[in-house]
This record gives sequence, C-alpha cells and structure tokens, in this order.
Amino acid sequence: MKYLFAIILLTGIFISPAFAQETNNPSLIIDTLEIPSDEFNTIVREAPIRVLDDVHAVSWQVTIDNNLLYANPNGNAVLRLYDQENRDEFIEVGMGSQPDNKFWVAVQTPKEGYIVVHRDLDRGWYPEAKSIISFTDRAGLTVNNGARIVVTNLDIGEFAIHSYSVHGMEGSTDPPAVSSGSMIIEFLSGDPAKNVFALFPFYVAAGMGVIVGILFLTKKRS
Repeated sequence: MKYLFAIILLTGIFISPAFAQETNNPSLIIDTLEIPSDEFNTIVREAPIRVLDDVHAVSWQVTIDNNLLYANPNGNAVLRLYDQENRDEFIEVGMGSQPDNKFWVAVQTPKEGYIVVHRDLDRGWYPEAKSIISFTDRAGLTVNNGARIVVTNLDIGEFAIHSYSVHGMEGSTDPPAVSSGSMIIEFLSGDPAKNVFALFPFYVAAGMGVIVGILFLTKKRS
C-alpha cells in the first residue's frame, strides 16, 4: 500500500501543474483525429491530403491507436505526415493486417528521396498497444511500435507537421483494405523555448516510468 500511495502522490505532483498550465499555455497544442475505416480504402495517388487545424513543430509526439478491422490479409493502413515547408517531404507509418501485423517506417526527404528506415514483417505492431512517433529539432525522429523503440534519433532536419493522408490499397483493382473500425491519432506539440511547461506530458510519462522502475527494483530486493 505504501508503494501505491507514493505513486498516486507523485503522479499528482507531476500532473497537476500540467493541467493548470494547459488552459493558458499557448505553446502547448493538442489535436485528436478519428479516421474512419473507409478512408483507408484508396490508393496513395488518390488519397486526399488534409490540412490540420494547427501546425505541430519544434517538439511533437503523434500517438496512433489502431482499432481497424482489416478486410483481407494484404490490407494495410498507412499514415503519412507532411512537412509544412515541403509537401514532398513526409514521414510514413504502415500497419498491415492481422495475424502478421507487419509494420514499417519510411521517410521522404528532398535529398535522399523515399527510404524505408524500419520494416518488420511479423508482429511489427500490437493491437492492444499504441504506436508513438516523436520528434525534436535536436534529437530527431524516434518511433515506438507499442512494445519497443524501432527507430532512434533519426536526423531528418526540421519537420513541422502541417497535413496528413491515409491509404491502404496498392492498386485500384485490389479488394478493400479495411472493413470497419477507426484509427485514432493524437497530436501533441510544444516549444520549450516559449514555456517550460510545454512538454510537461512528456516529463510525466518519463517520471512515472522511473518511479515504477525504482519501486519494482526496491520490492524485488526486499
């Protein structure tokens, strides 16, 4: 019980200032999208590029909660995030159907073109977990597939998310990729130079991980 009390107490210390600052902190931006299944039943060249209400720059995190039900074994759900300055520059995350759950991450830059930086053809993502894409101007791009980090501190220069697109079919004559469900995407960004509390949610997640780890080791030794 004393461990549980400590976790609750420290969680309150971390989270309370974050919520207090959220309402009056102009550098913290949170957007949530729910993308229905039918939007993935298209090919990449016909996928509309949709502009977000806010630009997410400097330091940002994108959380993907994939609740889609795939229609065939070759179906995919692909998300592309486009840079504000250059629409030809994007980050791509692909999630294949069950049971293989293939997963890949690709980037396209003006200099290098389209490059797949990670590909896992088996158990690459986990339906019960959320995949996370994070970026800072200094640390670069990091991707977590829900179980582990698969891309670490990849230097892609400056990247501000301005728009996105989704698709799932390779050819126009393919069967539908997805039959039902949705993909929920949460965007979180902030500029720590403007306000130290801009990235408070990131600090909360890191702090709780350290606390739980310390308590686990302490209990194990005792």
